[in-house]
Amino acid sequence: MRAEGAGPEDTGGAGSTLLPEAGEAGRTAPHAGGEPILEVRGLVKHYPLTRGILFKKQIGAVKAVDGVDFDLAAGETLGIVGESGCGKSTVARMLVHLEPPTGGVIRYKGEDVTKLSGRALKAVRRNIQMVFQDPYTSLNPRMTVGDIIGEPYEIHPEVAPKGSRRQKVQDLLDVVGLNPEYINRYPHQFSGGQRQRIGIARGLALNPEIIVADEPVSALDVSVQAQVVNLLDRLQTEFDLSFLFIAHDLSIVRHISDRVGVMYLGRIVEIGTDEEIYDHPTHPYTQALLSAVPVPDPTAREHRERIILHGDVPSPANIPSGCRFRTRCWKAQERCELEVPLLAVPAVFREADTPARHDSACHFAEEKQVVPQEDLREQPGARRPPALREEDGGPGGPEPGATGGPGDKQG
Repeated sequence: MRAEGAGPEDTGGAGSTLLPEAGEAGRTAPHAGGEPILEVRGLVKHYPLTRGILFKKQIGAVKAVDGVDFDLAAGETLGIVGESGCGKSTVARMLVHLEPPTGGVIRYKGEDVTKLSGRALKAVRRNIQMVFQDPYTSLNPRMTVGDIIGEPYEIHPEVAPKGSRRQKVQDLLDVVGLNPEYINRYPHQFSGGQRQRIGIARGLALNPEIIVADEPVSALDVSVQAQVVNLLDRLQTEFDLSFLFIAHDLSIVRHISDRVGVMYLGRIVEIGTDEEIYDHPTHPYTQALLSAVPVPDPTAREHRERIILHGDVPSPANIPSGCRFRTRCWKAQERCELEVPLLAVPAVFREADTPARHDSACHFAEEKQVVPQEDLREQPGARRPPALREEDGGPGGPEPGATGGPGDKQG
């Protein structure tokens, strides 16, 4: 992660041809910073559309994910952003095998997870855990916190013998900033931020190597978002974790991510480091997203270029031919209708030594400074101030005014 911590005021609220194999012209390595621990190639998830009752006939498919490629290195945080319905959460569920992929490959340490079953799949799932978006509906209201966090030990008893489980659960509560004495309380007795900490503790129970965080702060208050982001930052260092961080909030994604991938209609359209994506975007969709980031300075807001996309996102059951963004793109030409753009370094930047030299799926990619760099870094969550102290409600201490009792504020 790139973050060094954020105070409560430092987060803001805010968006079928398979991709080419590695080695094609202009293609860069997904991550040059280290050996990938997770490799995703040509990942596809199609939901069939059927007609009839007794004799069902498939008449089409909803292409939720339609060819996604990325790598995740050990200790790295990869942020995924995009509009609702673009397939971000479906990718997350496939990584932890909650959804079987229609096609493609998911390699964990070189082993194809999609072909595993039984004990082999169980062993891999122990190392890839998930933190869900809603911190309340993801917790069983009939189970105590101790039972929720300790449940993974029933499935993987080798991690914690029965005699030590209660102590391990209390240690996890302490790690995520909750009082270990809360072990016998129920989810409804906690605030929203505390519930998300419980979900994080559950994800850490089996000592995983990868955490898939599916919009873990979108359901929380702004001040609590900062505390959870601080917590994830600290846990990554302590437990040597890799994160796939999915969110709508562009400022939080920049704050927490080493690299960022932008998804549109089931496919990644641009991917690069946080500086490359935010300060040197080359895909029109990325530029439109960044132009929508709120700018607090009224003067800067007046001089900012605002890109308004016309029309609605096409249905994933009827994806446009060629470039799937062409129906809303101001650069669209005949080539965009006929030819699918590859996710590769645009030809115009291949010989240039510039941050714009990163993968972008656009025939007419060009660098565009949508939001001035200094303005973007003024966004809440885009800054990197010193971490919160425990007495200020940071990761090491409880949320202000949250004691875990029935009268607590519900997130």
